[in-house]
Amino acid sequence: MNLDSSILLWINGHSLEWLDEIMWTVSQTKTWIPIYILLAGFIVKKFRNWKTVLLVLIGFGIAVGLSDFICSGLLKPLVCRLRPTHEPALDPLHLVNGYVGGKYGFCSSHAANTMAVGLLFALLYKDARATVSLMTWVALVCYSRMYLGVHYPTDIMAGLAVGSLWAGLAFVALKYWLRLAGVAAPQGGS
Repeated sequence: MNLDSSILLWINGHSLEWLDEIMWTVSQTKTWIPIYILLAGFIVKKFRNWKTVLLVLIGFGIAVGLSDFICSGLLKPLVCRLRPTHEPALDPLHLVNGYVGGKYGFCSSHAANTMAVGLLFALLYKDARATVSLMTWVALVCYSRMYLGVHYPTDIMAGLAVGSLWAGLAFVALKYWLRLAGVAAPQGGS
């Protein structure tokens, strides 16, 4: 058995009944809506001008949309790596609520999307507490995907890389667009 499978089985095998529902909830994208609303509020507070706010929100949409498309639209069908829950050699995995996910898992859209949001916000907002909170959220979502048995650690790492790439590119583009719009460009990253 390879290291990827061993780590996944260790995480998935250390399940607790009370933790099952927490990990299930953390992994649900609808659970993230309050986080997105809070982040949008911080963006409004930072930039104030509705055109600038709209531009920044479009930047987030592009970063997340491209992260999701690269993972789910390109890599999963191209690589065709079975999710651990669909891999007969890993049976039996601990399943929560019977959830097995789609057939393919490389790479994790959850990891990519949360990293795109968390990193782009951290680059724009530049607040240590917010950055630590968001990276904790990203780590918890990523852990939940392995806990639920639907992603290998390398699926997660690849997703984090995709999300980081698009967050970085969106940040550079936003700095350029904001400069063109005459808005003070955010400092940091590039």
